[in-house]
Amino acid sequence: MKQVVNFNHFVDSFSESYKNNFSYEGKQSLFNYLEEYEESTGEEIELDTVALCCEYAEYDNFKELKKEYESIETMEDLEDNTQVIEVEDYAGNKTGGLIIQQF
Repeated sequence: MKQVVNFNHFVDSFSESYKNNFSYEGKQSLFNYLEEYEESTGEEIELDTVALCCEYAEYDNFKELKKEYESIETMEDLEDNTQVIEVEDYAGNKTGGLIIQQF
């Protein structure tokens, strides 16, 4: 049995324990990325917010990310190592925030 998930359901699926793992804009960017992934691959993704919180992490900016990943020098280095999702605001403007698939 499958259920179509819209953005509001996606946001609501983050339980009290995980609601702060991503900013609102981060959740929107992650939701958009996952939808685009489904469309481009034809593969349906099961919504598992705990797994998403374990697999992805949001950073306010590249400088913050470098504190955890000291070997990463440039965005190109980062993109060579993992999936990078740039966080956008409601108007589609990049905020400087990043969501990465943790490695």
